[in-house]
Amino acid sequence: MAETGASPLPPTPPAHSPLFRAEHFVWLTARVLEQRLFAHHFLNGGADPVETALDAYRNEDGGYGHALEPDLRGPVSQPLHAGHALRVLDAIGRCGGQRVERVCRYLTAVSTPDGALPAIHPSQRGYPAAPFIPIVDDPPSELLATGPVVGLLHRNEVWHAWLFRATDFCWHAVESLRTSHPYEVQAAVAFLDSAPDRPRAEATADRLGRLVREQRLAALDPEHLDSHPVPPGYAPGEHHFPHDYARTPHSLARAWFTDEEMQRSLDFLAAEQQEDGGWPIRWRRWAPGTALEARPMVTIEALRTLRAYGRSIG
Repeated sequence: MAETGASPLPPTPPAHSPLFRAEHFVWLTARVLEQRLFAHHFLNGGADPVETALDAYRNEDGGYGHALEPDLRGPVSQPLHAGHALRVLDAIGRCGGQRVERVCRYLTAVSTPDGALPAIHPSQRGYPAAPFIPIVDDPPSELLATGPVVGLLHRNEVWHAWLFRATDFCWHAVESLRTSHPYEVQAAVAFLDSAPDRPRAEATADRLGRLVREQRLAALDPEHLDSHPVPPGYAPGEHHFPHDYARTPHSLARAWFTDEEMQRSLDFLAAEQQEDGGWPIRWRRWAPGTALEARPMVTIEALRTLRAYGRSIG
């Protein structure tokens, strides 16, 4: 039974609880990887089955492909896939060792001249990709791709030569922000939450929080979303809320919002669970399969966020 990723007698959530409904949704719709992640987080499942499922996406170059990140299809390794794989390994306490050493070698090979990561490597050309992720021959360094990876490696005390220049890039990119958009801010928070220089991270996060509020990048009143602008290029209704920036109470982004704002945000998140038990995606849907694969991921993250803030999920 242990090979299934769940304990022999997993605890059964109360019927109709958020967790019970989400579990039904995950077994009905999710890929094996997300099924095993759900079991790990909520049903006493082990880490080994998650690693085994993740291996299906790993390539010989040390990177990951095969639509691990659903918006990039095809077999080729991409930085965004590598970041996704590291998040999975971090979630199960396995972000280290030879597996991560191989990922770092891949990251070194695809880095831009300044040592950071592009959002998408031109090897993606010829395979389907979301239209909002442009493929160019000489892609620039992107905080969106680099920040979360560098943050996770520092969080897990991974040391690799690639990290030095990539960390310098992240500091410069975050401290240079004068205008931004929600996904870039999320990437900055992922870096700052684990950056080794804590006083510098706290000061930078404080300035970034002021930018978020000044530029209205967080929807602070979910009941009146029509009054909150959506950034250019985003899908209609693609708002971001306080809980999107501060996934846990320990995030530096938590200080950006009042208790009342955070409670409203979490109330909204809890109420977003749909009739089928899953949470919706808010970004642009460009292919049927990508939305189907992404919703279980969003559902797991919603449950983890609610639990991190002490909300009852079942």
